[in-house]
Amino acid sequence: MIHSAHAYSLLVLIVGLTIIAAILLKTALRRVCVPGLVGFMMLGFLLRVFDNNWSLLSPEGEAVFAFLGKVGVVALLFRIGLESNLHGLLRQLPRAGSIWAGNVLLSGAAGYAAAHWLLGLDPVPSLFAATAFTATSVGVSMAVWREKKALDTPNGELLVDVAELDDISGVGLMAVLFAVVPVFHNGGDAGRVLPEALRTAGWFAVKLAVFTFFCVLFSRYVEERLTRLFKKLRHPETTMLLVVGTGFCIAAVAGWLGFSLAIGALFAGLLFSRDPDAVKIDTSFESLYGLLTPFFFVGIGMSVDPGSLLHGVGLGAVLLGAAVLSKLLGAGAPALQSAGTSGALLIGLSMVPRAEIAMIVMQRGRRLGDWAVPPELFSAMVVVSIGTCICVPWLLATLLDRQGR
Repeated sequence: MIHSAHAYSLLVLIVGLTIIAAILLKTALRRVCVPGLVGFMMLGFLLRVFDNNWSLLSPEGEAVFAFLGKVGVVALLFRIGLESNLHGLLRQLPRAGSIWAGNVLLSGAAGYAAAHWLLGLDPVPSLFAATAFTATSVGVSMAVWREKKALDTPNGELLVDVAELDDISGVGLMAVLFAVVPVFHNGGDAGRVLPEALRTAGWFAVKLAVFTFFCVLFSRYVEERLTRLFKKLRHPETTMLLVVGTGFCIAAVAGWLGFSLAIGALFAGLLFSRDPDAVKIDTSFESLYGLLTPFFFVGIGMSVDPGSLLHGVGLGAVLLGAAVLSKLLGAGAPALQSAGTSGALLIGLSMVPRAEIAMIVMQRGRRLGDWAVPPELFSAMVVVSIGTCICVPWLLATLLDRQGR
């Protein structure tokens, strides 16, 4: 009991110090025009280094930080959806579809080619690399666009649409991948692969249709009545927190159906964005947002094992180059006509970060064994994740500042 009490006291101390360090880092980095999330990720990496050397976090502590990271990305994407213009997003959707298609096809092909032909990996590990390459960490880039107050521009709306489609397709491709690779590994008939892939894709499409139908019904028949009911309490802070709680519930439904919590939170924010005057972001949510969001980026930094980082530098450099170029060209080239040269560069660069979905693909592949994801491939993808998530926000903030001027 005493040992447990000491462990929990240490965990609370580490969480408190993390909150203080995150606030101080954000303030300091703002003065040199560097996004605060870069500092948050470095803070998480340092925490991982300290934990590896002095065992600061127990398994329960790891679980607490993982949970806070999940809640942080829900808060981040919910706010982005809440501040978005739904009609503007719908107008941009046809153009976003063509950008998304080029983005997924080219990045997936580049991931397979780099792993199979440049690194000499077998077809199954190369498929895992290809699937991880198609995913994008929507929270990393959108946080920079929001910080620069650029999400409500035409290019910002276009990015939100592309990121939504990218996140959905990433989860869908992951589901198909885990359905078909056991067939390859067990030496099954290749004729079984296509039916298995179609069955998994079809089930995913059914769940997506159910969730979309639920969102439409909620938007048309529930949201306005629910908001009016909350406002009758005559406490604006309470109203906003009830809206946030409802948004978290919708995100949980998306997670339960197999989608990411991030895309569920974005959808939830969009559902409440109908009337900005009815749902105003106040100090209650600002404080909650400021408390939770840094933990998402701290979690990205904590997911990086320093040992794996050192072992994967060589292979990771090859994959990193392919990861950056494939998104810049795959998303940027189709965006040239609709967004212009500078807008295409911003959208292509914004799609480069790989974090949560990409690393989930690799982590689940590692659990299957070396035949699915060998250790060297996992280490190389760690390099890709940390490289894209730290470098891109700084470059993106610089370009957005120049475009603003």
